[in-house]
Amino acid sequence: MLWIRGLLIITLGFCVWVSLAVASSAESDNFESCHLDGWGSSLLCTDLPVGEGDTAVDLAVMIAPAVNDIGREPIYLLAGGPGQAASHLTPILNALHKVNQDRAIVLVDRRGSGYSGAFDCGINREITMDLGVVSERLSECYLEKTTFANALNSRQAVEDLEKVRIHLGHGKIALWGGSWGTRTALLYQQWYPDSLSVLILDAVAPIDTKVFLTARAAENALRKLELDCSEDPICAELGNWRVELDQLLVSWDKSGGANFPDPRSGDRLKVDIPRSFLQNLIRTALYAPETAAQIPFAVSQAGSGNYLPLSGLAGLLSDSGMSVGLTLSVACAEELNRTSSEELAADSRGSFLGTAFFEFFEEGCRVWPVAPFSYKKPEPRNHPVLLISGEADPITPYYYADQNLNYLSGAKHLLVPGGGHINTMRGCVPELIKIFLNSPSEALDTACLDDIQRPPFMVGFFGPEIDIPKTKEKVRVQEGSL
Repeated sequence: MLWIRGLLIITLGFCVWVSLAVASSAESDNFESCHLDGWGSSLLCTDLPVGEGDTAVDLAVMIAPAVNDIGREPIYLLAGGPGQAASHLTPILNALHKVNQDRAIVLVDRRGSGYSGAFDCGINREITMDLGVVSERLSECYLEKTTFANALNSRQAVEDLEKVRIHLGHGKIALWGGSWGTRTALLYQQWYPDSLSVLILDAVAPIDTKVFLTARAAENALRKLELDCSEDPICAELGNWRVELDQLLVSWDKSGGANFPDPRSGDRLKVDIPRSFLQNLIRTALYAPETAAQIPFAVSQAGSGNYLPLSGLAGLLSDSGMSVGLTLSVACAEELNRTSSEELAADSRGSFLGTAFFEFFEEGCRVWPVAPFSYKKPEPRNHPVLLISGEADPITPYYYADQNLNYLSGAKHLLVPGGGHINTMRGCVPELIKIFLNSPSEALDTACLDDIQRPPFMVGFFGPEIDIPKTKEKVRVQEGSL
């Protein structure tokens, strides 16, 4: 069976798309040396107890000390999700290695994520793809930890972060937020403005943005991919794969859904895969240019009955540090009630995604009855802010940063050509971040962003090709032969 973790990761949306495990973590209030996979140097780690009774957790705090400490304020990294752990952000840590030369970088697994009491409801094993069965497990999880589930919200996350800042003895801090982490950073700015020096927001989810309205952004990202493919001589040889995708979506339940192979073994799954899985698979693959580059070939092959490339794409996207209990506690309390059925219908009309992204949360929130949590209207703030957006982001489109942050003064906005969701690691962006941190009031020379390009499109089973004969045929697989 296809593991449910893959379904959830392909469905859940606001994570920073990286996935790495902790090799060692703190075990006491004293700082200890620890390591994260993907980061070559040792870190200083500690635990900070927060909460009481059923809400008590030891927050996992990890610090990459400045190589040459000259007194610059530290920068804290806030993960997305909500439900992702900061301990899974070592690719961001690596991208900021020059920043780490003269300022510490702090990672805090928020309560209910990672090594701070991961609230995953045990959904990390192979179980049925039936959302009804998933809902039953989630209902049991909620009943088992009702108090904990109801305590998790953005206010608590910000309060915990402030406790960490005080505990570590830091004065003002810089914040980097990715995806949902930008929402947390903006709320921290609202509630603790005197503790903050600068903000860096990558893939911006403004406070008043309704994040379930993502179908139009996903459709725009797919159309951008379609345009770029048509202008690439090699990718264009694949033909009209977008039409094939639309046809797949129409016939999915009778074709691909019944014949989809397991990403690990290649054997046909013994359960039918719902159409929403394909919709969310395409949406999630659009997050990163590297996986988006595989969509045209995978869809083209699926149009001929060979679902292995699509299955392989699903396998690439199936691992993450998301804690679904935390995700639901925050999303159900802070987002579900903000979105009307009329808005959903308007957003999904004419898109490949439809309401598939929303449906999982709608079903999950039925069995996760946390109390609504609302935000006040944002007040004006004048901290230096660097906004980073991808031109083809399928869930936090670049216009969010242009249209929904009028309470910030003097924000600088980097738009990455062809970029998807999270662009801190791309091209010259890390260098621009370092320059901004050191001189936030100075103008940035962003000409280097024009050098960032999409990776080559995958047009064969062995990846990108320099050339592709016009007579090359698709691999055709008889239906039912997988």
